[in-house]
Amino acid sequence: MSIVANTFLTLGSGAAVGLREQLSNVIYNISPEDTPYISSASKGKAEQTLYEWQTDSLAAVDTGNAHLEGDDVTTFPAVSPTARVGNYPQISRKLLIISGTLEAVDKAGRRSELAYQMAKRGSEIKRDMEAISLENQAGTAGATDAARKTATMGAWLKSNVDKAGDGGNPVYTAGVPGATRTDGTQRAFTETILKAVIESVYTSGGTLKNLMVGPFNKQVVSGFSGIVTRNFDISNASPRPTAIIAAVDVYVSDFGTLRVIPNRFQRERDGWLLDFDFIEIMHLRPFKTEKLAKTGDAEKRMLLVEWGLKIKQEAALGLAADLNVS
Repeated sequence: MSIVANTFLTLGSGAAVGLREQLSNVIYNISPEDTPYISSASKGKAEQTLYEWQTDSLAAVDTGNAHLEGDDVTTFPAVSPTARVGNYPQISRKLLIISGTLEAVDKAGRRSELAYQMAKRGSEIKRDMEAISLENQAGTAGATDAARKTATMGAWLKSNVDKAGDGGNPVYTAGVPGATRTDGTQRAFTETILKAVIESVYTSGGTLKNLMVGPFNKQVVSGFSGIVTRNFDISNASPRPTAIIAAVDVYVSDFGTLRVIPNRFQRERDGWLLDFDFIEIMHLRPFKTEKLAKTGDAEKRMLLVEWGLKIKQEAALGLAADLNVS
């Protein structure tokens, strides 16, 4: 093949000048923004850098609770006090500086670079909050040289956990959980492990509604015998349906029906058994955009939220720990 001499072209030496640029007026972003954990949890208001609540439980069932007719009472059992627990809110933020010129020029896909970038940072903070909430992070009060941190799921759950033999649950009785769990040797996620945690939560008094797992273990769970067909009617599967979760699988256990929710941002090694009635995201300061002092020809912004996790009763939740990640 050949080109006839002196053919005027769009490329090469002597190419045409003044060709218009074709740039789509849409910006395509594949990064996921779904945050099923913090979106499903209720929202609360914190008023201090330490917010507290109380937990309690009933005495064990006494099958020998039978007494003489006319019997007198001379001794009384000790009264068990409530447990006072709490957590700290932590500060999460994103920063931005945009030159005055960039904000003024004509741009493809957005009118305001400032507005576009701030919207991105809002989604980024929510993803950070999602991952942090499901992390293995102890609560710390902070100091002049250390940031305050909220105790997350890995530090809270200690009662209904199926773990590897060399794994360890966090230890606390009151206050803020100040230590993380000890990760053990990873093992395959099996239906036997899942059933053990579900039974443990049920025995403790909980009613589970959700199983949240990472992408790899979501596929593992899809092979369990308790998974029902994808056209299962979940309209009555929970007294509190959550519209923002498109649960495509449902697991039917001996103690209730669970939505199986994949989560990109949690640790793959954790399988969380959840009842969102017992999970709350506390805000000392809700999302706020701060306009920082202008010191030159640029706009400065800070997007900030001060938030923390509130696990109302950890015994209502469960964890299948130390799972394979691939």
